[in-house]
Amino acid sequence: MLSNSTRRWLAGLGVAGAFVAASATPAFAADPTIADAVGAEGFSLYANDVIVAPDGPEKWISLYSLVDEPFTDYTVKVDRSAVDGFAEVQKPEGPGSCTEAGAVLTCTVKNDAEPDLDLLSLPVLPRDGAKAGQEGQLQFTVTTPNAGTATFRSTVTIGEGVDLTSEPFVNLTGTPGSTVPAPLSVGNQGKTDAEDAVLFFFGSYALAPAKRYENCEYFEDNFDEYAYACTLDATVAAGGSAKLDDSFGFAVPGDAWAPNTDYGFAIWMTPADWQAFRSQVPDFGKSAKGDEGVLKLTPTAPSRALARAMQQTDVDPTNNETMIQLAVKGNQKADVAANGATLDAEVGATVPVTVGFTNNGPAAINAGGEDGIYTLALVTLPKGTTAVKAPEQCADAEGEFGADSGKAGAAVYACFVPGVVGSGKKAEFPFSLRVDQPGTLAGKVELFHGGPDETNRKDLNPANDTAKIVVKAAGDGGQGGGGGGTLPITGSSTSLIAGIGALLLAAGAAGYVVSHRRKTRFVA
Repeated sequence: MLSNSTRRWLAGLGVAGAFVAASATPAFAADPTIADAVGAEGFSLYANDVIVAPDGPEKWISLYSLVDEPFTDYTVKVDRSAVDGFAEVQKPEGPGSCTEAGAVLTCTVKNDAEPDLDLLSLPVLPRDGAKAGQEGQLQFTVTTPNAGTATFRSTVTIGEGVDLTSEPFVNLTGTPGSTVPAPLSVGNQGKTDAEDAVLFFFGSYALAPAKRYENCEYFEDNFDEYAYACTLDATVAAGGSAKLDDSFGFAVPGDAWAPNTDYGFAIWMTPADWQAFRSQVPDFGKSAKGDEGVLKLTPTAPSRALARAMQQTDVDPTNNETMIQLAVKGNQKADVAANGATLDAEVGATVPVTVGFTNNGPAAINAGGEDGIYTLALVTLPKGTTAVKAPEQCADAEGEFGADSGKAGAAVYACFVPGVVGSGKKAEFPFSLRVDQPGTLAGKVELFHGGPDETNRKDLNPANDTAKIVVKAAGDGGQGGGGGGTLPITGSSTSLIAGIGALLLAAGAAGYVVSHRRKTRFVA
């Protein structure tokens, strides 16, 4: 999970409510400035840049150690002298104690309990009299007892303040297979013209982009089902507004669940804030530009040319996010069928066994919204076999939900696919089982369906939600197998569905989740 300070940083850009379920190590390796910041002893650091504006909110700089195992003991020296004349860099939050000697801040941390890759987070505010265009660097020097010393610099800039705004809610209606126009606009209630704007959108399965534009970057993974950022060449005048052209909208997939209510979020940022946001958020994934023309932003009030180019930042990023609610009308649900396996094997052999489920459609599952279903497979392995290898999407069902993914040796596994499984697609979970005794060894696959509200739900045909796993084992080795081991189910289906809810893109009134997806094999 990202640190608390990083989540605050995201909230400071107007992405209120973002809970980032991502890998523990921020994905900063692609940045060449980070790759070069390696200490002589082999560890590296990263700290984000910030832009603050007169009369704007505080921002945070977070310093990370890019190592496999987080440090428990370390000292951080922060030289603030290059920014002290125009920016106030305050003492950090978190563990440790800090002393100040002029512009130099020295923090010592001994943190054996819960070490974190986030070494410290520094609040940054503009000083009275700060002028747009002033810029300087903080220098971080980290010293550890065992790994040596490394340094890194991050930039603090005084930007020009603007105040982008948008409507808080937009309600749309569509049906599976339809195209729904989305009339989005942005205002500027500040005193300074906003030069250009970036629209960052992400949303669930029913909110597919109707067109893919040349000036938009579409992300393939990790940021809800659809995510893209459009850089728009327009000046939003102080006191004015601008709207997207009429071609912008959403193409509801033909296998969308209906009726359903899907959610998306459109967030307006200055170009500088967008770059800061993207550099700080890990795992944006691969991206590609579209090829279906240019998305335009048309001013709806007279614009004025800016006297000079200046980095701009939003002084009130809490009012530039629009929640889009799409009501998908109709009656289209899904039948999900469990897939078991039957095979012959010799005692002592290790054999591959693939189980899972097939979505017989006609609707997609695991696709978000208030009324669709998410499917979990409870895999009880045949008694008399041992899992020597388990898929990453499966965890010990008798342990903490979601922990020990891919752990060998469990008797019962809870297997979950975080991505959409479309109509006609399969989710497959490949195990390697060692056969320990002869006989007909039996296990099973049971499907549980739940919603974002953590309630049990049914698919179109509950009768095919269970399938057998049968291993016909020949050879010596003791008594025959018989019925497989089972997980006590009394009350368990409810807790399993609650466990699913903890992992879902819970796109309801509570907001959204940015999900770090694990790759899953889908088969047509």
